[in-house]
Amino acid sequence: MATNLAVSIVLGYFLGAIPVGIVAGRVFAGIDPRKAGSRNIGFTNVLRVAGKTAGIVTLIGDMGKGAAAVYLARVWLGPDAGETILAAGAAAILGHIFPIFLGFKGGKGVATALGVLLAADPPIGGSLVAVWLVSAAIWRMSSLAALIAFGSLPLSVWLFHPTTEMAMLATGILVLIVYRHRENIVRIKAGTESKFGQRPAVQGLQKVSEGR
Repeated sequence: MATNLAVSIVLGYFLGAIPVGIVAGRVFAGIDPRKAGSRNIGFTNVLRVAGKTAGIVTLIGDMGKGAAAVYLARVWLGPDAGETILAAGAAAILGHIFPIFLGFKGGKGVATALGVLLAADPPIGGSLVAVWLVSAAIWRMSSLAALIAFGSLPLSVWLFHPTTEMAMLATGILVLIVYRHRENIVRIKAGTESKFGQRPAVQGLQKVSEGR
């Protein structure tokens, strides 16, 4: 079991490290998102600088690799896997945020974390998606919607999956999401955070909001 778990964790990390946003940006728009907009490889920046198709592919791909890490761990570890599959999910999130292929400079982890949670516990993942959608519709800021959605994660865990392992995963995810959005938080407080539909004043130079 220990060897299989180690394999699942390593596989989860490398799945998470796949730079979907870069591939989508280049294929669909000939743009490297690391050189435009906020220079982030996540959904919001790819959507902004490379268009809807690239953005949607990035969102699906980033969520999919998180879900795949959990699913493959469940299959690999068998019916007795239990909460150990969460370790593979955590590895996928770390792979996305700190990808070895990009010098450990990746995205913000929102979509990949949602994919992990949807696969590990659909009610928890679904509740976060719902909170994100409502928050985004009200304030039209991806970053703020992500912070509010993941801020609700402890409540969702308590309601749907109150185990020590899930609580540890949720705590780690929340800390990482807040840390990766620290610049967005400053802009939100200052009232300068970009909203949906806004574009950077100087493409590729001015940093803008993104919530991945």
